[in-house]
Amino acid sequence: MGDLLTLGDTDLPLGDVTYVMGVINVSPDSKNTHTVAHSTEDALLMADRYRTWGAALIDLGGQSSHFDNPTINAADEISRTVPVIEAMVAEGHLVAIDTWKPDVAGAAVAAGAVIVNDTGGLADPAMRKVVASTGVAAIAVHIEGANPHDVADVELRNDKAEYTAEQFRRLLSDLESAGIDNVIIDPGIALNYRGDYESYTQLQLAVIAQSEHFHSLGKPVLIPIPRKRDGHRVAAYISLALEHRADIIRVHDVAMACDLARLFGRSEPLR
Repeated sequence: MGDLLTLGDTDLPLGDVTYVMGVINVSPDSKNTHTVAHSTEDALLMADRYRTWGAALIDLGGQSSHFDNPTINAADEISRTVPVIEAMVAEGHLVAIDTWKPDVAGAAVAAGAVIVNDTGGLADPAMRKVVASTGVAAIAVHIEGANPHDVADVELRNDKAEYTAEQFRRLLSDLESAGIDNVIIDPGIALNYRGDYESYTQLQLAVIAQSEHFHSLGKPVLIPIPRKRDGHRVAAYISLALEHRADIIRVHDVAMACDLARLFGRSEPLR
């Protein structure tokens, strides 16, 4: 990994900083209601608030990823997200589009998104074509299924981080052959799976604590902070990710994350 993450015309230094990526949803069925924006104006106000708190990145989603929610078509997802992306980019925000649909990703990049956050794991050849042809940065999310609406029980194993890193090693080789190199890796521990909730909770902690397996791959590491009912558990996940030098943390609790990043001395330097 070099010492910079290139996002469009912006280079973010890596190493001593954990960048906070704040989630904004324009999907009204999202279960994380405090991140839902009901209009472009609402989304802009939320993004500006995130930036004031210290967030560097926005992750915008137009389709709820929870398997209980309906899968909308790409055209509807585009109509929800593209106007918001255009408005955010005009205000200087660095925006990621959170989607597994190639048509949505292509429209979002054309609107100014600098990251494709592919919750389908960059497995779809059409998504790879979008990323390779535009040169946009991409987040490869480890997922056990075709997409977040097509999952079963998560596989529970003691060596989950090491195993996932080996899956990424093979994926990165395939992506490089496809002309895709500007990749951020996400172990996928914030995805919703069917199965034993408490066992998954313990697995999420263990994976973060073994982040060295992901850092060894030479790519920026994004730790997605699982959303929990109890705020102290969210704080524990954020603190663990900061302790283990995540390059980016994707969060729904942005003020908390920014404050903890400052406490750990990993906040973004002033520009």
